[in-house]
Amino acid sequence: MAGIDVGDSLYKVFLASVGAVATTAEKSQKVVDEFVKRGELTVEQGRALNTELTRKAKESFDAAVGNASDAALKSKLQGMTPEERVAYAAKVAEMSAAIEAEAAKEKAEDVFDTAEEKAADVADAVADAVDDAVEADDVE
Repeated sequence: MAGIDVGDSLYKVFLASVGAVATTAEKSQKVVDEFVKRGELTVEQGRALNTELTRKAKESFDAAVGNASDAALKSKLQGMTPEERVAYAAKVAEMSAAIEAEAAKEKAEDVFDTAEEKAADVADAVADAVDDAVEADDVE
């Protein structure tokens, strides 16, 4: 690569984004508190406004990090030879397939666990019904 430390650059962008979000959240809380103090907003309206401002700040942060990640990836790819890019793409595809396989395995395990729980519930219901039938037979 041409002397660019992509990881360091991405880390700095991340830290700047975190700082921006934190500053925005702090300032928005101060503004909301001031409005509440003046009686221009109720406490509930202030909370709702602050929640909305925090959500928007988070969306901006996520977009900034996403754009920084894209720029860092592009920079990394530009510093590679075509052969290195092909190998990198294969590695990413392999990692993606492994993630998908793990997610599918977890989902299958969840389905199995749910089916096992339902089977146990049915077995309990059948056992209860048999017990009830035996008791009813004993009473007669």
